[in-house]
Amino acid sequence: MVPEETPVAFSFAGTTHAVMMASPADFEDFALGFSLTEGIIALPDEIEAIEVEDHGAGIDIQIRLKDQANTRFEARRRRLAGPVGCGLCGIESIEEAMRSVDKVGASKLTLEADDITRSVKLLSKVQPLHSETGAVHAAGFYIPGKGIVMAREDVGRHNALDKLAGALAKAGIDGASGAVVVTSRVSVEMVQKTAAIGSAFIIAVSAPTALAIRTADEAGMTLVALVRGDDFDVFTHPERVVLGVAQHVA
Repeated sequence: MVPEETPVAFSFAGTTHAVMMASPADFEDFALGFSLTEGIIALPDEIEAIEVEDHGAGIDIQIRLKDQANTRFEARRRRLAGPVGCGLCGIESIEEAMRSVDKVGASKLTLEADDITRSVKLLSKVQPLHSETGAVHAAGFYIPGKGIVMAREDVGRHNALDKLAGALAKAGIDGASGAVVVTSRVSVEMVQKTAAIGSAFIIAVSAPTALAIRTADEAGMTLVALVRGDDFDVFTHPERVVLGVAQHVA
């Protein structure tokens, strides 16, 4: 079996803001999560309605914002107006791509080494689409003592994280209560989105980029990557991790 992917357009006030190739599932989670992690809204209740329209060749998601949020969004669009190239998740300027990341340094959450390795093992067990195709990414949310409480899959790693963000918001789960766990590498956008969720931890199977490390450090976020069996590297803010003999600070 091979996975499906389809164009998904996010439209605000009738105007397309971004188009992504994504797995055709969890559209409302995707719309809510994208709106939150890209800073279009600050709270879920700033969205008045989400309408998903299937046009056959792709999906158009119409997102209707409440008045105050819509005013902020329109001001943002005017501020970013000008010649643009290929956008990054709908971002229209270098300044917007490198926006200040939310600070999560006040978090008191700590994880033991076993929590980190367990989170990755548990995430691998809640990936039905990956089990069938071997070709999609997953993002999960791990809470110590509870395990993976939410997970989403997608052909795109950013999409999986946006869908997770939306699912957490809909369920009323506090992002500061646990760690984001991903099956991909960690780019700067993954750090930005994790900070927007409110988590002080991102745990990844693959490696981070240098910019992701610098951004996580600036945000006060603990970045753990290259999780292989019982081994992993802690790249930033190791004070939140109780290390064992097999692990080390990068």
